Amino acid sequence: MKFLTQEKLTIVGAGGMIGSNMAQTAMMLGLTPNICLYDIYGPGVNGVAEEMYHCAFPGANISWTVDAETAFKDAKYIISSGGAPRKDGMTREDLLKGNCQIAAEFGDNIRKYCPDVKHVVVIFNPADVTALTALIHSGLKPNQLTSLAALDSTRLQTALAKEFGVQQDKVTGAYTYGGHGEAMAVFASKVKIDGKPLAEMGLSAEKFEEIKLATIQGGSAIIKLRGRSSFQSPAYQAVKMIEAAMGGDKFYWPAGTYVNDGKYCNVMMAMPTVIDADGVHYSKPEGTPEELAALDASYEHLCKMRDEIVSLGIVPPTSEWKKANPNLCTKSI
Repeated sequence: MKFLTQEKLTIVGAGGMIGSNMAQTAMMLGLTPNICLYDIYGPGVNGVAEEMYHCAFPGANISWTVDAETAFKDAKYIISSGGAPRKDGMTREDLLKGNCQIAAEFGDNIRKYCPDVKHVVVIFNPADVTALTALIHSGLKPNQLTSLAALDSTRLQTALAKEFGVQQDKVTGAYTYGGHGEAMAVFASKVKIDGKPLAEMGLSAEKFEEIKLATIQGGSAIIKLRGRSSFQSPAYQAVKMIEAAMGGDKFYWPAGTYVNDGKYCNVMMAMPTVIDADGVHYSKPEGTPEELAALDASYEHLCKMRDEIVSLGIVPPTSEWKKANPNLCTKSI
């Protein structure tokens, strides 16, 4: 079996449904034979490892551990789903305190055991703030750590494809930016349906509001349908993100990235991004005045969550971030 790299990939939270799907997806895509499965729950991660062994992937070198040092040491790529999952009736923001404390420990482990890691993807909610916490604690450069945001855009694409009865990849330009949560900003002014601008498709304002709501509540809908939070789609998208960082196909869906440019500063938020072997690169979104206003509102929501974890002592005040992580530039608020 041909692999993209021989370097170590560590999957944190590997005993859960997202983690186990990430492990299988990474092997099926041939990313690396050297995968370490890490979880604090031994029987769960042991069981995932056994299942992976039973797949009999040629050339696989899959290990598992409940020890952080063993898991993180020599890791060049990491994906973490190691937070508490969202349950029915919960918003992503309801997980803020507990999961950010987990993210702080995660970042500390990176700093301590694998400071030479090349790229890290954080996918546990609220991903914008857990990723920011991990970035501050890890000491990594901003282009080395991203958070999962693509699902909001793929859900928008899905809803539009269903509405117009077209194959999903015939819907282009469907993106959401800002926060990965209830306050996300939906951008549709550049959407095309099989090459035709959405504005020419006769979609009513009322119907588009329904589509926006379906996009925003996409994760909640999965919980109601399946009785648990999404695991297949976040696993696949996260692995595709790390594949791009390994030098595979570039990842063009929006990713959460550290932004400190112009009017948006000191936050992780979804932007127009590209992930490649040099990390994540972002540009400024283009949209209508209404879309940009929605992005401003989403940014303000992210700032409130950031300020909350500062008040909880999980991360220091922004004025001290450069001391905590010399790779971070901040701006006065």
